[in-house]
Amino acid sequence: MRFHATLRSARRAPLLQVLKSAAATIAAWLIAGWVLPGPLPVFAAIAALLVVQPSVNQSLSKAIERSAGVILGVIIAVLLTVVLGAQSWVVLAAVVVAMLAAWAMRASTGTGNQVAISAVLVLALGASNPDYAFDRIIETLIGAAIGFVINIAIVPPVLTAPARRDIGMLGRELAASLDRLAEALSANRSGPQLQELMLEARLLRPMKDAAEASLKEAEESLALNPRRGRHRDDLTALRALFERISPVVTQVIGMTRAYIDHYEDSLAQDPAVRAIGDQLRRAGHDMRLAVQTADVAPEPDAMTSTIPALTTPLVVRPPASDHWILVGSLMEDLRRIHGELRDEA
Repeated sequence: MRFHATLRSARRAPLLQVLKSAAATIAAWLIAGWVLPGPLPVFAAIAALLVVQPSVNQSLSKAIERSAGVILGVIIAVLLTVVLGAQSWVVLAAVVVAMLAAWAMRASTGTGNQVAISAVLVLALGASNPDYAFDRIIETLIGAAIGFVINIAIVPPVLTAPARRDIGMLGRELAASLDRLAEALSANRSGPQLQELMLEARLLRPMKDAAEASLKEAEESLALNPRRGRHRDDLTALRALFERISPVVTQVIGMTRAYIDHYEDSLAQDPAVRAIGDQLRRAGHDMRLAVQTADVAPEPDAMTSTIPALTTPLVVRPPASDHWILVGSLMEDLRRIHGELRDEA
């Protein structure tokens, strides 16, 4: 693993999210310092910074996690100070007790870490005074509330655009894979060409996983979001489209695998195989049409008409050659693709 890969992420955070985090931190620092004069409002600033998340739902979860962790950590710090006194080694004991308490409560990893961190900070900054510990709880609640309010008030994030992009990419690549398989059925292929065809088909799985992850993030971004009304129908349509085309990934990979496993040079001359290739081209057309109709393609394909190419399932006579196993396998997968694209499944 390269060193810089541990420091950099694959995607850059939106600039608006960075500015909102900075605004929440500054506002929490100023407001908490005005409400609770005295020590620097470090707890409020940290809480506000952590609460501003990519979605409103995540912000609420982080606010609850942060607040619960601080409250428990402060309580542990105060109790240890009362029982053991203000000794330096009490800080280490607080870490152990805080982590054990979080484990006993089955707290999440984030909450458990927050309990330990809060206990250490309170002990290091002045837990001998109970009023100080109580003020830190109030300070954290102020920071968490400010972070949540800013995230929900200033353009709350809606992540439907990445979902639309990834689903569109999946649909277009599915159409291309159907076209490639149709072309392969109509001509002889060498060993390297067959391997390349299989590799390209297998790339559909990570694309499907990426589209599903983006769709889940989009659905989460609308939870508790005041802008969800205008995006709910759009997201429902995206979910319906993904549910339609997602099974086709399995069919395409299976058809490609069956073709490679039963490949013979005589396949290209089999009338049934050639007819299946024609149906695959029609399926590729309808896949592009489905993507364009759902408005997830960046621009319409001039070669794709608005009339579906798949009308009725293909029916062939029992093959007279030795290719009946492959033909039967391809026909079954083709029937399923037909059902998905024609909304019959």
